[in-house]
Amino acid sequence: MKNLETLLKDYANHVAERAAKGIPPLPLNAEQTNCITKLLEHDNTYNSSYLLDLLINRVPPGVDEAAYVKASWLTAIVNSEKYCKLINPEKAIEILGTMIGGYNVNSLVEILKREDNLLAKKAAEVLKNIILVYDSANEIYELSQNNTYAKEVVNSWANAEWFKNKKVLGKEITCLVFKVDGETNTDDLSPAVHATTRPDIPMHALAMLEFKKPDGLKILDNLKKQNLPIAYVGDVVGTGSSRKSAINSLIWHIGEDIDCVPNKKTGGIIIGSKIAPIFFNTAQDSGALPIEADVSHMKTGDVIKIYPYEGIIKKIEKESNTEELISKFNLFPSTLTDEIQAGGRINLMIGRSLTDKIRNKLDFQPSEIFIRPQNPTESTDGFTQAQKIVGKACGLDGVRPGMTCEPIMTTVGSQDTTGPMTRDELKELACLGFTADLVMQSFCHTAAYPKPVDLITHKELPDFISQRGGVALKPGDGIIHSWLNRMLLPDTVGTGGDSHTRFPLGISFPGGSGIVAFAAAIGSMPLNMPESILVKFKGELLPGITLRDLVNAIPLFAIKKGLLTVEKENKKNIFNGKIMEIEGLPNLKLEQAFELTDATAERSCAGSTILLSQETVQEYLRSNICLLEKMIESNYEDSKSISRRINDMKNWLKKPSLIQPDLNAQYEEIIDIDLAKVTQPIVACPNDPDNVKEIADVANTNIDEVFIGSCMTNIGHYRAAAKVLEGVQNLKSKLWICPPTKMDEETLKNEGYYKIFEDCGARLELPGCSLCMGNQARVDEGSVVFSTSTRNFDNRLGKNAQVFLGSAELAAVCALLGKIPEVEEYQDITKNKINPYSNELYRYLQFDEIKDFSLTK
Repeated sequence: MKNLETLLKDYANHVAERAAKGIPPLPLNAEQTNCITKLLEHDNTYNSSYLLDLLINRVPPGVDEAAYVKASWLTAIVNSEKYCKLINPEKAIEILGTMIGGYNVNSLVEILKREDNLLAKKAAEVLKNIILVYDSANEIYELSQNNTYAKEVVNSWANAEWFKNKKVLGKEITCLVFKVDGETNTDDLSPAVHATTRPDIPMHALAMLEFKKPDGLKILDNLKKQNLPIAYVGDVVGTGSSRKSAINSLIWHIGEDIDCVPNKKTGGIIIGSKIAPIFFNTAQDSGALPIEADVSHMKTGDVIKIYPYEGIIKKIEKESNTEELISKFNLFPSTLTDEIQAGGRINLMIGRSLTDKIRNKLDFQPSEIFIRPQNPTESTDGFTQAQKIVGKACGLDGVRPGMTCEPIMTTVGSQDTTGPMTRDELKELACLGFTADLVMQSFCHTAAYPKPVDLITHKELPDFISQRGGVALKPGDGIIHSWLNRMLLPDTVGTGGDSHTRFPLGISFPGGSGIVAFAAAIGSMPLNMPESILVKFKGELLPGITLRDLVNAIPLFAIKKGLLTVEKENKKNIFNGKIMEIEGLPNLKLEQAFELTDATAERSCAGSTILLSQETVQEYLRSNICLLEKMIESNYEDSKSISRRINDMKNWLKKPSLIQPDLNAQYEEIIDIDLAKVTQPIVACPNDPDNVKEIADVANTNIDEVFIGSCMTNIGHYRAAAKVLEGVQNLKSKLWICPPTKMDEETLKNEGYYKIFEDCGARLELPGCSLCMGNQARVDEGSVVFSTSTRNFDNRLGKNAQVFLGSAELAAVCALLGKIPEVEEYQDITKNKINPYSNELYRYLQFDEIKDFSLTK
């Protein structure tokens, strides 16, 4: 018993340490849960009611290891193999019923089969409200033919009692306003410097708004004393990449506890003039109420009344208790009230699917209890490229904007700062095997400077992924996107737990960890098809102009056309929540094409496509087959998934074809960009990716540090940058170099380009994300930076850093000169140092043509 006593004492110390920070203890692990069960078996030795509370409320649900211990022990009590004075078999079944799904379900199904009517009836009662049953639904249906209690469960599911038993969204909601003016991005809600704490929701939530609004949590605490729900309000809310952790933190402060699920909340109200689409969807998944409405008449401390079904918001004057109409909105999507009642979009999809499946088996008509998505009316218009690709994944010719569908997810990606959260979501979903054809996990965000918790992730997460049929990369391999793109199949749909999951082949719809886990586990994901914006390039690139300049030309031309504003109040963004479809550059290599699709994340697009030539795609797949074959040779797992993807690539190459848009396809907006009008480099200025200007407007700005790295780069950029710096000993700016993959690094070393970087004093980083996310190394406080990274939000690359975003070529010139060059300076350097060697510099990794290519060097 001494070891058990020690474990309990250690846990008490842990509880006290966390309480001092104002947060609950971590959920129990398997060892602690086992300790609790052992102690519960001993009469009158400890505070048994306390131990029982721990067992019921502090063990993670689903297929967590601790849940396995809990379910096994409770099952043993039901079977009279264990004894606990506080828990009889009926109570054990009741507790099993609180575990959502997973290890508890098989036990409950077995109890249904027993001759003990009392226990079988109790098992039926709890199963009626469990929807995470998967294949057990078929078993219970078969059992219902001759089993009264199984029949009760089936009838309950058919009548959607699991849904009816939940709280309906009220007709009016009185709440307090907590407003953060301007733009709240996900870095503000979930600071990257604290990325390692993201799976620990209460701990991570302590860092919310620490840079954006340092007194924010204190204000929230004072508002909570009024005992009213709190609505988070902002002009622009949720731009950026860390959607799930941002939502988790926000809902931790404004949401409601979930019974028997430790350290996680649901619900909450979010109001923004603009809400970023992925953030909006992640709020849906979490059971929150996201509303897009004018917020100009709201301020912190206001008492407002929201009428969700009427679409109006009124302000309550405290003294007179009168109501003033201050905003109107459209509740979107039409199923949102059902999603909130079900506890989130994912719960609704799973539960509704279960009800529909059972009703179909019973030859019943579809249930009318649910609000069914309203699809657009039929049209004779053609389909865009994106609409056809999504249609193919749904078994249709195409899908119209506004249509609700569930496309098959062919490829799913996860990275290491979201992976632990995705793992937890997979456990809650009771997932023991992936349904999606290929799921890949990377370790690019933490490999270079791992903290102790990262090292645990590096050790444990690969097995978790590969055991479920996924592919796990290794720390140091490089960036998720640079690898995942190599695994894509043309004209297919996917998703990923990183906002830059923007396939250059097919289309992807990035999501938070919850929906990514759902897509991996179920093999499809919910989608309300967005409208499309066509960006059409014409002409040829002028000398010295790069694809990164075209990336920044898109917002620049949109601003000139009145479709985008930089100001956050009454923000205008034509791209928000839309699909950007890019045409006019058919001969780009896939590495180049990704530079354009990747950057649609900064436009807040829902997804993107690019029209490429068949020859380019064939060349890319031949290279990728070689890479995947070498992965198998190097013992990457799961080898079966990799082999299956290789075969699918080979089959496509036998009969290559690419989806083309119809000539009469309709777009919400068409932005034409004449390349002849892009005459000088274009950069995003501090600190907003939309704040784009030609370099003539910012020339001679001193630059302290330069970063060449991120998923926006490929091997050609590093060769070109090295050429600019060749023969230079002392740079005017500190230079960081970080190739996207270990294959790029190895090639650059073999070709002698790394020696150039070494000679000029550059800091050489392990392949991966490096400075880009700001969770590893960071630039000096207050420094002015020129970077090739993805975004330049406040405090992202470094505290109070002022960050310009642009091409690798321009970055190298900045490092050389210590400033942003004048147009003539830049053109002169590129004319002499880059242009004459462009064919040599801008070659891409064609693995099938590299002699003795290997991943084990």
